[in-house]
Amino acid sequence: MATRQIDTKTAVKLAEDHQNIVFAIKAEFDTDDILLHTSLGDLVIDGETYEGAGELLAISEIEDSNDLSSAGVTFSITGMDSQVLGYALTENYQNRPITLLMAFLSGGTDQVVASMILYKGRMMQMSISDNPNGSSITLQTENRLMDLRRPSNYRYTKESQASLYANDSSLNEVAKNQDMKINWGRYNDNGSSRNFNGGR
Repeated sequence: MATRQIDTKTAVKLAEDHQNIVFAIKAEFDTDDILLHTSLGDLVIDGETYEGAGELLAISEIEDSNDLSSAGVTFSITGMDSQVLGYALTENYQNRPITLLMAFLSGGTDQVVASMILYKGRMMQMSISDNPNGSSITLQTENRLMDLRRPSNYRYTKESQASLYANDSSLNEVAKNQDMKINWGRYNDNGSSRNFNGGR
């Protein structure tokens, strides 16, 4: 199972026998973020206002395992407004971040008292369908753990380090190590052994 950060407030709510829970998604498009939750009305979570979508927002099952598997999550939005549809049609959404949160409400109110991140991934494929009841979007996402399976183009070289941190010179001498000759446990020409503190 992927490691999740759970603060004290969330731990207290998880231990209670009864919880009022809503799920929220944050889809980060280039123009703006789409913030939706599975209840009604507006909710403020971590300083951001999420719009209620109710049953119009559907979320597939979230799979956890002990081996850090990377199952994705599918989101479906039905009857969305023109803003969501416009982003779906015009934005370059692939590989943009998407976050799924679980929020706890104070009983009988719309006040969020605790929240935690259930899933972080990237938007991969979006399909739009029209029907008599309106348009719907199905968004398939990929878990960010998939990055662990991809080869990295970065190396422990001066050039790779400079592309990440321009002023970091820690790997400037790495290339010299490739041709460096180190005498390990070998004898000098005079028959004495060499050690690493300069003594003989």
